[in-house]
Amino acid sequence: MTEAPELAIRPATEADLPAIVALLADDPLGATRESPDDLAPYVAALKRLTDDPHQHVVVAVRGERVVGTLQLTIVPGLSRKGATRSLIEGVRVHAEERGSGLGTRFVEWAIERSRLENCQLVQLTSDVTRTDAHRFYERLGFTASHVGFKLQL
Repeated sequence: MTEAPELAIRPATEADLPAIVALLADDPLGATRESPDDLAPYVAALKRLTDDPHQHVVVAVRGERVVGTLQLTIVPGLSRKGATRSLIEGVRVHAEERGSGLGTRFVEWAIERSRLENCQLVQLTSDVTRTDAHRFYERLGFTASHVGFKLQL
């Protein structure tokens, strides 16, 4: 049996976008929101994100294959005595990697990066239908302490 290639977490590049969008679209919610056939809006969005030092879009790569992605946003604030917080968004792990520990490693990377950015709080939202994700985040120490609201524009 061959060992799986080492996993690396690195900043996303434009060349990663087809794999990232495929990951974002690979679930019932993402399938209705994402457009893997038209990468133009994703190219523009990645450019905006990479130009902003408070945004970190990363991929997990095993060998040459993108097997996960997430976005970490650093948010300066006034509340909590001027605390900086981070926001984890768009966490996706390739179906073949689920259960391998990649998700845990990914979120631990985001938490450590948040510490390096002097954040006092890490937060995330998860769609109410993603009950498996909720259990995953709770195992990592997150608590469902707030009710989130969204307004579609």
